[in-house]
Amino acid sequence: MISVRLRKIKNLEARREKCTDLRIPYELKSFDYRTDDTEESFLNIDEIFGRTAPLVMEIGCGKGQFVCEYARRNPEKNIIAVECVPGVLVEACERAKSLSVPNVKFLEMKAEYLPLFIKKKSVSEIYLNFSTPFPKTKHESHRLTSKGFLEIYKKILCDDGFIAQKTDNEDFFNYSLESYEANGFAVFEVSRDLHNSGFKDNIVTEYEQKFADMGMPIFRVVAKPKSNM
Repeated sequence: MISVRLRKIKNLEARREKCTDLRIPYELKSFDYRTDDTEESFLNIDEIFGRTAPLVMEIGCGKGQFVCEYARRNPEKNIIAVECVPGVLVEACERAKSLSVPNVKFLEMKAEYLPLFIKKKSVSEIYLNFSTPFPKTKHESHRLTSKGFLEIYKKILCDDGFIAQKTDNEDFFNYSLESYEANGFAVFEVSRDLHNSGFKDNIVTEYEQKFADMGMPIFRVVAKPKSNM
């Protein structure tokens, strides 16, 4: 168990209630990581969004700056933002509500559970933005680009789907490149200095700008399962 000290959020439950319309409800049934005895309860995405459209996910959405801007730029897509920390997620929901972006919904869930709720080959894009690097070797399984998570992404990505990852941590970036290659992904658009690469469609978050202003490079890569190519 990793202990993380989180800032206490005032009036959390009341604020969560006000965002009920943006949060996707679900029931987590019996699930044991050590066995394959799982009961799937797939979400009805068309019903949740009231339409059929390409499905995009950001895993670890933080306070929602990226996903809200992405949703604004891509109104033709359905977007699910996943975050497991309630106090962080409520701030993302409040941002989306204040900006009136109707095509984004929020899922308060650990990414390990996604295969129980997201149908196979249904996601066209997955975004991993500034994920916690978990630098200690003993915490490798918690990294969102470790083998276990990459197997999850393989299941839910559609045939032409991809992962786009950004980080400010070079060690984590190098680890991710190795992990993609070792686990059946091909990598594209590898950049070790994104802000000076000429890439035009980047959505810069406050966190990202903070480190860029300090002269720190931002790393980016796109990865696709080789089995889907």
